[in-house]
Amino acid sequence: MRRFVYCKVVLTTSLVWVLVDVFLLLYFSECNKCDDRKDRSLLPALRAVMSRTHEGPGEMGKAVIIPKEDQEKMKELFKINQFNLMASDMIALNRSLPDVRLDGCKTKVYPDDLPNTSIVIVFHNEAWSTLLRTVHSVINRSPRHLLVEILLVDDASERGRGNFMKLRGAAASRGQVITFLDAHCECTVGWLEPLLARIKEDRKAVVCPIIDVISDETFEYMAGSDMTYGGFNWKLNFRWYPVPQREMDRRKGDRTLPVRTPTMAGGLFSIDRSYFEEIGTYDPGMDIWGGENLEMSFRIWQCGGSLEIVTCSHVGHVFRKATPYSFPGGTGQVINKNNRRLAEVWMDEFKDFFYIISPGVVRVDYGDVSARKALREALQCKPFSWYLENIYPDSQIPRRYYSLGEIRNVETNQCVDNMGRKENEKVGFFNCHGMGGNQVFSYTADKEIRTDDLCLDVSRLNGPVVMLKCHHMKGNQMFEYDAERLTLLHVNSNQCLDMPSEEDKMVPTLRDCNGSRSQQWLLRNMTLSM
Repeated sequence: MRRFVYCKVVLTTSLVWVLVDVFLLLYFSECNKCDDRKDRSLLPALRAVMSRTHEGPGEMGKAVIIPKEDQEKMKELFKINQFNLMASDMIALNRSLPDVRLDGCKTKVYPDDLPNTSIVIVFHNEAWSTLLRTVHSVINRSPRHLLVEILLVDDASERGRGNFMKLRGAAASRGQVITFLDAHCECTVGWLEPLLARIKEDRKAVVCPIIDVISDETFEYMAGSDMTYGGFNWKLNFRWYPVPQREMDRRKGDRTLPVRTPTMAGGLFSIDRSYFEEIGTYDPGMDIWGGENLEMSFRIWQCGGSLEIVTCSHVGHVFRKATPYSFPGGTGQVINKNNRRLAEVWMDEFKDFFYIISPGVVRVDYGDVSARKALREALQCKPFSWYLENIYPDSQIPRRYYSLGEIRNVETNQCVDNMGRKENEKVGFFNCHGMGGNQVFSYTADKEIRTDDLCLDVSRLNGPVVMLKCHHMKGNQMFEYDAERLTLLHVNSNQCLDMPSEEDKMVPTLRDCNGSRSQQWLLRNMTLSM
């Protein structure tokens, strides 16, 4: 088993060839199972990539097209890292990229006395071409006086220790600011100064760049949007959502100003070193990967800091459709443990909401959180209700609701079920199982029937009943529940929710209200069995 190592890249003018040799020597010295002859053959290949002009594949962020005769080999190589390794290896390590910044960002002038930064990059079984391209983009597009060092942290253990490795990298760094980057990124021109400038203004501001998309299939560089920010769904999965109007109003329409974001994606951000230590760095009890971004997001906001997307900073990231790594016990087990820890420490009574949606989480051993709770008390952090009210009022978690649980039909004893379906698909109807998950709906104080960020919606008489994004404007999404008659009246159509028709036995429908048992529904709050 290879042990953990980290390598500091010394920033010199003769770095170009040193980088290749440093990485290969690091790899050879730490690998006791590799074929030296095969691996050392990478050196001339990498040097060849280094020496390419800016006229080769992928320049200016353009897509790389693999010839038909190489398609089968490309597909095999894709499985190694879950991205097109052949395309990546064809692209120069210092490839050119377009300037995707807003025009207003290009003319901004930043102070001369910005804090300097250490760059921490944790990698595990990373492709050399993507890792080296990350490093080259940092060096080539960062002002020399702001860059103290780049720490390359090799997490090569079989288990993988993502959060632990980030902590090791941070502890070894010397910069006034710590900037974390993933190992398959490309920084664009002007990416660093706006991040450091915001931290100079407010040391408690934790800042993220706009994360642009590098295609996992073609390595095309595609500019991300400054009109999205980070949130999360009922299962505590990070999601991108449109920036709400209230945030546009706060910035008075100036899109070059940072966006206050409820959560961050997690792999790319800058933070003042001393502030990072003050707020408790990473939770060392979390395993590998997953949940740490929300845990840190909640902690920053609830404990007096701010979390922002600096729209004048752009960093590309290879987004993969699947992970190439295996986690001990399975990905779900690891993420459930981490999410349980963050829920227990930071979500107060709202943790029950999460547990009802994801009942399997409550059976996971999540370790000792007493130190994290003591940290919260020492920092005098605000409650999660404050976070929902002030930072994320458009959260998918309704703060006021009549019921949270199943919607059971009196006649059939079956339940409304989202069936794992997506937006603009019909809601389902299935045997009640009492296990939460897809049969958990919230009937809110706004008279919506919600499943996560989707609401039951009916646009015409007799249905169909579909799931559309909740718009909070009542209309087609407004249902009035009569607790005595047990009816759910769709106000716009003046019809009642009814059991499925003979034509489609898996989908509830609307019919004229007639008082029948098939139009009676029990809205039951689920309870936890811890």
